[in-house]
Amino acid sequence: MIGKFFHIPASKQFGFRPRFYDQDKEERDDREKRIKKELGIVEEKVDDGKPFQPNITGQFRKTGGWVKSSPEARKSQNRRLIMLFLILTLVFYLFFYSDFTF
Repeated sequence: MIGKFFHIPASKQFGFRPRFYDQDKEERDDREKRIKKELGIVEEKVDDGKPFQPNITGQFRKTGGWVKSSPEARKSQNRRLIMLFLILTLVFYLFFYSDFTF
């Protein structure tokens, strides 16, 4: 218990994967689509019947394993506050009301 009282959490890290725009690739894809359209080549699209739904909602919260939920954080904060209050009360009592000398 006393070991967790002085616990300092590790630094938080943010995983960022940059996205790059490749203009040459974009032009090449447009040219391929135009040529396939002129030649009459039809690409078969696989449709599973489900509408497209982006998978970005809540990604920052889901990936952060280091983030505590608020009830856990409040509980640990309250424990630290109670321990600090008890230690300060003990020191105050020993300093003013006992014959114990430092």
